[in-house]
Amino acid sequence: MTDVRVVIVDDQEAFRRAMAAVVDETDGFVIVGEAESGEQSLELAAELTPDLVLMDVNLPGIDGVEASRRLRADGRPVIVLLSTYDESDIDVAGSGASGYISKAAFGSQSLLDMWRSAKTQPGS
Repeated sequence: MTDVRVVIVDDQEAFRRAMAAVVDETDGFVIVGEAESGEQSLELAAELTPDLVLMDVNLPGIDGVEASRRLRADGRPVIVLLSTYDESDIDVAGSGASGYISKAAFGSQSLLDMWRSAKTQPGS
């Protein structure tokens, strides 16, 4: 199996480091880039063609929901939204994202579960 190429998007360095630690400890996943804004995520995704983007919802400029919509316009990559907000406060379905994980619950198992779930969805 080829490693899942991951881009992490969060405006807070501490959360990027925490997400990176989870990705690093999860077999089969490798970080290929990090971004601090929705705009940067669009540029990085075009350049690096990741398989998975871990996208914070609350970003400066283009927020994570809008950046997800734009990234998914061509059908790639799989996007997982992360936030400290309740999932009911986020339009996950309208974002094109495969799902949502709260930052507090993000870990190796939730990453694996979300990836497996996303790969079984039509259009993934």
